[in-house]
Amino acid sequence: MTTLTTARLRLEPMNDSHFDGLFHMNSQVEVMQYITGKPDTPEDTQAMIERVKSRWIEYGFSWWSFIETESNEVIGAGCIQHLGRDPANPLETGWRLRKESWNKGYASEAAQAMAAFAFENLKAESLCAVCHQDNHGSAHVMKKLGMRYRGIERWYDMDTAVYSMGRADWLANQA
Repeated sequence: MTTLTTARLRLEPMNDSHFDGLFHMNSQVEVMQYITGKPDTPEDTQAMIERVKSRWIEYGFSWWSFIETESNEVIGAGCIQHLGRDPANPLETGWRLRKESWNKGYASEAAQAMAAFAFENLKAESLCAVCHQDNHGSAHVMKKLGMRYRGIERWYDMDTAVYSMGRADWLANQA
């Protein structure tokens, strides 16, 4: 399992020790409004951690918890996973941050590290991201990462805005 680091974050494969921080984030109505539409219960967060631990074992990638290095607190989470959780689909990246950590550049910082992992370590040919059509903050991070708007598609039981980039786009942005 791979830990990633950025200037201000340590992205650790999600595990039981992250429960308190993840539940704090997932129980915030504003964080979950575009994901499930309702705050998580403790059981929801624990079930997520269990699913993620299994995926790390099965695929060698999944969700990371974002640990702010200065405070050593969980401030977010993000992933590289198969779109729609189906290995037949391309890889996607995604993220969420607790409300107190919004608009500080953490999502872009983590997204950059996760995209590098997908293209460099996993040798992905493409990477996509989806968000609720009203989630302009997430769409901004996707564009900042170098992704292009692809259209509206049905994923995760909702019509989502889809952004994507190919390996060549990623490499060109790194030059």
